[in-house]
Amino acid sequence: MGFIHIDLFTTLDGVAQAPGGPEEDTEGGFRFGGWQAPLIDDVVGEQVGAGMAGMDALLLGRRTYETFASYWPHVENGDDGGIARLFNRLPKYVASRQALTLDWANSTLLRGDVVAAVRGLRDRHEHIHVIGSLDFVQTLFAERLCDRLTLWVHPILLGSGKKIFATGVAPTSLRLIEPVVSSPRGVVRQRYEFLDEVPGVGDMSLRDREG
Repeated sequence: MGFIHIDLFTTLDGVAQAPGGPEEDTEGGFRFGGWQAPLIDDVVGEQVGAGMAGMDALLLGRRTYETFASYWPHVENGDDGGIARLFNRLPKYVASRQALTLDWANSTLLRGDVVAAVRGLRDRHEHIHVIGSLDFVQTLFAERLCDRLTLWVHPILLGSGKKIFATGVAPTSLRLIEPVVSSPRGVVRQRYEFLDEVPGVGDMSLRDREG
């Protein structure tokens, strides 16, 4: 069974809305679109590139798909050419309740029961990556349909905007699978795997007595 990886750029207070540009997602009057750009550096770029090794499918929400489809097919000869060639070649699956015209090559709309369709993708691909797609990610969290979580935490606070765990999440334990790495501009990468268990509890007062 394949793995579903969630890759997210977030601020220190958990905002993950529109990191890439001013017009990416202005819902709710969000005015900080493009907040990631001043903090990107070569270390983060290398981390993102390395994280794509082995990726054999993209799974995206509607808004992220439309943003990607308007950009990546047109930049194969630019600085992002390597990523563009990968994204353009890979199968892309789109979760949307709306009917969409999918002009980007190798794109498929997941129809009907999206949760069942996502489970089926695990039988077809080894490493499926969900990038951005914040609204759709809430469904994956709720249905426990994720295996890896990579966060790039940026040293800024925005206060408002769509947050990673905005609607809560099923109580779940995670395990850090790589050392935490900080970039020169203070972006911290954290990589986790989801465990099939709920968080444990204890009593710190008893711990103090035993010590």
